[in-house]
Amino acid sequence: MLRVEKLSKTYDDGTEALKGVSFTAEPGEFIVILGKSGSGKSTLLRCINRLVEPTCGKVFLGDDEITGASPSVLRKLRRKIGMIFQQYNLVDRLTVWTNTMTGDLGTLSSWMGLAGYFPGESIKRAQKHLEQVGVGDKVNGRAGALSGGQQQRVGIARALMQNPQLILADEPVSSLDPASAKSIMELLKEINEKNGVTIICNLHLPDLARE
Repeated sequence: MLRVEKLSKTYDDGTEALKGVSFTAEPGEFIVILGKSGSGKSTLLRCINRLVEPTCGKVFLGDDEITGASPSVLRKLRRKIGMIFQQYNLVDRLTVWTNTMTGDLGTLSSWMGLAGYFPGESIKRAQKHLEQVGVGDKVNGRAGALSGGQQQRVGIARALMQNPQLILADEPVSSLDPASAKSIMELLKEINEKNGVTIICNLHLPDLARE
C-alpha cells in the first residue's frame, strides 16, 4: 500500500534528518516509529505527504507516486492520507463540529467549501466519527474549551472525515497526561482494527509502544 524508497532529507542549515529510509506499510497494518526527539520521526511522516519536501527518494501510495506529483495530483493523493498532529491543529474559537467538518473540505467543490455547505452524507459521517472517538456530546462547544485528550479526539475525527487509506499520527500523545495518552493509543488501535485503516504512529515513549 505505502512504499518508501531511499528517502532522504537534508535541511538548508545542513542538518541531515533522514538518510536512505526504506520501508513498506501493508493495508491494515499499525506501525510505530520509536525514537527520541530530533531523530527525524516527524520529518519522515511529513515527507510522506510532502508537508516537507524530501531531498531525494520516492514515496508511493498504491501505484501512485507522491514524490514528484503535480499540485493537482498531490491534492487528490492527500485526500487518502489523514494527519494527526502533536498540537492538535484545531481552531480554538470554532466549534468541535466545524473543526471536524474541515476534514471533508478536500472532497467538496470550491463554492461549497467557501459557503460552509456540507452534504447530508458528510454530516452523517461527522456524527458517526465524533461518537466513535467519544466526543459526540461536545459538538457545539468551542474546541479551545476542551481538554488536551478531547482535542486530540476531535483531531482524530477530522482525519477520519477524509475516509483515509492511511493515517499519519505525529507524536499524537506527547502533549497528554499518561491516562489520556493511553486512551488515545487505545482509540487509534480500535480505529486500525475496526476501520481497517493503516496507521503509522511516531512515539518517543517505549512503554506506550509496547502496549
